[in-house]
Amino acid sequence: MDLKKTMITAALAVVAVLAAHGQYLPPDSVLRHYAAQMLVVGFRGDAVTDSCDAAHYVRDLKVGGIILFDIDLTGTGKLGSRNVTSPEQLRLMTAKLRSLATYPLIIAADQEGGLVCRLKERYGFSPTVTAKYLGDTDCRDTTVFYSRQLVRDVARTGINLNLAPLLDVHRDDCPPIGHFRRSFSGDVDVIARHAEWTIREHHRGGVMCAVKHFPGHGNATTDSHYGLVDVSGTWQRSELEPYRKLMQKGLVDVVMTAHIYNSNIDPAYPATLSRRTIHDLLRGELGYDGLVITDDLYMEGIIDHYSISQALALAINAGADLILAGNNIPTGFEPDRPDFLIDTIVRLVKNGQIPYGRLLESHQRIERFLKRIG
Repeated sequence: MDLKKTMITAALAVVAVLAAHGQYLPPDSVLRHYAAQMLVVGFRGDAVTDSCDAAHYVRDLKVGGIILFDIDLTGTGKLGSRNVTSPEQLRLMTAKLRSLATYPLIIAADQEGGLVCRLKERYGFSPTVTAKYLGDTDCRDTTVFYSRQLVRDVARTGINLNLAPLLDVHRDDCPPIGHFRRSFSGDVDVIARHAEWTIREHHRGGVMCAVKHFPGHGNATTDSHYGLVDVSGTWQRSELEPYRKLMQKGLVDVVMTAHIYNSNIDPAYPATLSRRTIHDLLRGELGYDGLVITDDLYMEGIIDHYSISQALALAINAGADLILAGNNIPTGFEPDRPDFLIDTIVRLVKNGQIPYGRLLESHQRIERFLKRIG
């Protein structure tokens, strides 16, 4: 058995070397599997049937993950108009999603607490508070209490990846962060300790976390949902410290990138598309080798300036492992978007714009992560 494992490991090592030098390309079926595994996608509806879009994404395409929302921005925009209406409804829906998957399926949501909260009290979930409230209170017992309550709701309804907590600094005039009180504090030490308490409670409940938005969105004065954000004149290097401290303690499961432009790090590309940011800074300087997920690649901060083909090539080559495409933007829901993204990634690999070695590298990271949630 040990000899067999050794031979397999050696064979994979050879494939990795050849792939890195563009000398090996597997069959299309393998490329499509790896490409699909990189996608975390959204769908419409508060139930899953055998013939719905979500069933196709999971059963047929075998996407890596599903992201859930409670409000459908492509339709009515009303509370409860997307995927979440009650604890029991959500539990049944995620159970159905898992029954369609032949692999450990990532099921994600933004359950930060406060104003960014997919599992709302009005749907029957526990009340939550903002991160800023916790940071201002600055009491371990308070943060643990609210985190434990939040995690209980998340875990019992089948979500295994919470896209939280934020490690961004608080700034009152930051539209997407400070305005909604999503950050613990303007003090990076306060952010680090409350994030640690929050993440430890998630892990106790069997839920992984994606910390965000790397390398720091809190000092932005505009919103990347609606255009390119430049933090070059406001970002401070100290904003990396919460990431560094949590990584040193082995508490970072996934890092989400920010759609922000920061010439201090990369004068050419926004963070999500920047090799200097992901590969050099996050992986190189900070020594992180876990999963990196993009913020939604169809947000205007990206899609207004790059084609989706360009964005995919840049993000994956920069070091992103998971591509978020929630399909929940005001321009409309496109049922075949995941199919299109898979086709595009495969085409980019086959024409040499994305090295196969990058897909293989992400596949290996994803597989390690899936063992933890499996």
